[in-house]
Amino acid sequence: MIKQLRKVGNSNALILDKPILELLGLEEGGQVQLTIHEGHLIVTPANPNLVDPEIIQQKLDYVMKKRQMVLRRLAE
Repeated sequence: MIKQLRKVGNSNALILDKPILELLGLEEGGQVQLTIHEGHLIVTPANPNLVDPEIIQQKLDYVMKKRQMVLRRLAE
């Protein structure tokens, strides 16, 4: 999934969709740990809430369906 950074004041923000937050066990105001490893930014919940794998699959299906057109264009 490709996301675009948004200008917020003098900074840039990465906006995460609600289903993505739910997959990570995060909510608004939650904290994340940022790690850079071999040129990759890794975002990890600082205090994750464990989520049922079935719920994860439901949310992933939702995001895939909602972004179907974008994913098709990226695959071309």
